[in-house]
Amino acid sequence: MAFDDVLADRVRTILATREDVSERKMFGGLAFMVGDHMACGVLGPDLIVRVGPEGADEALAQPHTRPFDFTGRPSRGTVYVAPEGTATAGQLQSWVGRGLRNVPKEMS
Repeated sequence: MAFDDVLADRVRTILATREDVSERKMFGGLAFMVGDHMACGVLGPDLIVRVGPEGADEALAQPHTRPFDFTGRPSRGTVYVAPEGTATAGQLQSWVGRGLRNVPKEMS
C-alpha cells in the first residue's frame, strides 16, 4: 500500500527541527522513528500515531480515529487517524506531538 506524499511532507515539516527523527519504510507506508521506535507514520491516506496503551481509549474517543489493525490484530497502543482528523495544521501538530510523547522515554 502506498502512502500519501502530501501528508508525509506535512509531517516532515513538523518534525524538521528534530535531529533524532528518521524515516523508515514500514507496513507499505512510511514511519517516523525516534531511535528504534515509531512515533507516527503514514499509511495510505491515514496518519498512524503511537498513543500508548494508556492513551488508547482517549485517542479512540476522538473523531476520525480507529484502531491500528494492519495485521488483523489491533494494536492497543496505536491508532489510525483518517484524513478528516489531520486536515488542519493544528490537528496534525497535535497528533504528531502525541506520537512523540509516547515514544519510550529513554528514546525521546
